[in-house]
Amino acid sequence: MPAPRPRIRAVLFDLGGTLVDERDFAGWAELARRVYLDLDADAVGHHYAEVERAMDEAAPPLEREAFVVEFWRRVLAGAADRAVDARTAAKFCAIVREQERPVHLFSDVRRCLDQLAAERRTLGVVSNSTSEASVRRTLDRVGILEYFGPVVSSGTEGVAKPDPEIFRRATKRAKVAPGDAFYVGNLAVTDARAAAAAGLHAAWLNRDGFGMGDDPPEIMSLLELPLAIRRAEQSG
Repeated sequence: MPAPRPRIRAVLFDLGGTLVDERDFAGWAELARRVYLDLDADAVGHHYAEVERAMDEAAPPLEREAFVVEFWRRVLAGAADRAVDARTAAKFCAIVREQERPVHLFSDVRRCLDQLAAERRTLGVVSNSTSEASVRRTLDRVGILEYFGPVVSSGTEGVAKPDPEIFRRATKRAKVAPGDAFYVGNLAVTDARAAAAAGLHAAWLNRDGFGMGDDPPEIMSLLELPLAIRRAEQSG
């Protein structure tokens, strides 16, 4: 007799920083020369992390393209230690998009997905990204597309995290109520708190943290996710 379906029936993931690592600090520093910026790769990495954290905490209600340009304007300005205007940042973004972006699967992903699939949970992705098709291509490139059912992208939907609507659409496509779904992402506000505000269980995947936080609940590795989900089931 098959095991009963778990109470949390769907587990939804962010993409970049959660399932895959798309960062390329050395490559970005090299591309910045094409907009006349001489940057150090370590400086790009440092300011990338700082700006990501700051813009997540502010959760600015910017349209996606404006958000991306402002993100990179701040990163480039910090790494260059001088002012960089939005026009230069937009040119840099266009150059980056022309390149084949390196993408790597985090080492904890496949074991996590295998366990959740064995527990008969529906798996999906909710991503602030260009399109659903681009997300599926990325998942296919790293060899994990077959694990996932619903894939919801802000670029296709016209609505982006932290708006609760994008999470509601994802749970609807997973055919579960928000309270029967769990979401995990690498941003505390845009991912974890936003998902919780939409009625989902949620955790912040803070790969550089200490796993001590509970507002939002914090994990350091996706290997901790199955246990976090079981705890949520027990507490609910």
